[in-house]
Amino acid sequence: MSILKYMKNLFTVVLMTALGLVSVCPEEFVFKHKTGDKFRTISTSREDVFVNGEFLYSTRILNRMASEVVDEQDGTAVHRALFQLAEERESEGARTKNFHWTAEYDSVFGRDGRGKMTIADRYVMPTVRNVPVFPDGTLNPGDSWREEGYEVHDLGPTFGIDEPYRLPFTATYTFLGEREWRGRRYAAVEVRYALDDRPVFTERLPRKTENRQAGFFPLHVQGESSQTVYWDSELGQPVGAEENFRLEFEMTDGNVYEFKGTAEAEIIESPGMDKEAMAGDIKKELSSEGIDDADIRVVKEGVKISLENILFEPDTAILVNGEEEKLEKIGEILRRYPDRDIMVAGHTAHAGGTENSRQRLSQERAAAIAAYLVERGVRMPDRVMARGYGSQKPVADNSTEAGRKKNRRVEIIILEN
Repeated sequence: MSILKYMKNLFTVVLMTALGLVSVCPEEFVFKHKTGDKFRTISTSREDVFVNGEFLYSTRILNRMASEVVDEQDGTAVHRALFQLAEERESEGARTKNFHWTAEYDSVFGRDGRGKMTIADRYVMPTVRNVPVFPDGTLNPGDSWREEGYEVHDLGPTFGIDEPYRLPFTATYTFLGEREWRGRRYAAVEVRYALDDRPVFTERLPRKTENRQAGFFPLHVQGESSQTVYWDSELGQPVGAEENFRLEFEMTDGNVYEFKGTAEAEIIESPGMDKEAMAGDIKKELSSEGIDDADIRVVKEGVKISLENILFEPDTAILVNGEEEKLEKIGEILRRYPDRDIMVAGHTAHAGGTENSRQRLSQERAAAIAAYLVERGVRMPDRVMARGYGSQKPVADNSTEAGRKKNRRVEIIILEN
């Protein structure tokens, strides 16, 4: 290290210590994932959208990742992950805003001890790759370094472009020392990078589709990100992050789309779940409460409570009088598993209306149940996701009234991870 750089870092440490922002403990950052580890990452972002500089709308987006380390190869942990995206909306019959499922992505990626990732091009998630990445050896507060990374964006939902778009960047890191996050002190690292890219599309760009006009793609993409990553030395991984971001797309149609906002993420280690025992306990509880029309099953995702006779007013998401008492009893059971997230899934029978209207109704009914659980304090809003399936997943014959009654159901899934 040059004497100039040494003095600069020393001055930074002295100044930040005087302000009470850091400790002076050195730190070695090494990812310590091992086979069998399970984690979930809950990220929420508040985003404002502008077109040609004029405000269009605001939204809140939930990104939930469930990840398991399935293998270790030459110091690299192989993760298998499921990403579920949801957006905050308000539906008819729902008492409050809650998160509606919007998209789902599978992913498999490797991550070595420094944080470098290996991932096939076909995977869209995670969006940000190679953040954080650490140098070998011990770092002191005030130390800085640079590493290459890139973002991957699915432009299909917004612009109708099927091919994921990669944005390279060079990130500048600074070890800040210790900072408080959610009542505890962690090693904190600042990450900053800018995006500035003029894409050159080849024959790989998809042809005109139903959602996209021919020749419609970004001419220029720019933006920036400023993050603080909180690191747990014992776990050997981040436990959370905060970010300010901006992303701007100048498109071939002459319009400029800008997305800017803030995000916060929490990474949680998932304890083991005895699904069979949980299902048995819930079945006994529901029976003792006189709720006999609920089917309890162990599924891949966790434990599913299927309410086959939850009653709504016809063609609405408004609960019939008396149904809230049933939900209150189920809410008491769910409170006994506070560390588990919940998915509420709505289903309709294949009868009347169009598939779009059935889809919308099932989504609104799932949202109404999710909103009830949030209002009663059973879960925080970012721990519940509502998803509508319409009539796509029948469990009985739609040609009979008894079958249609079973298909009109709401499922509450206690998620394993």
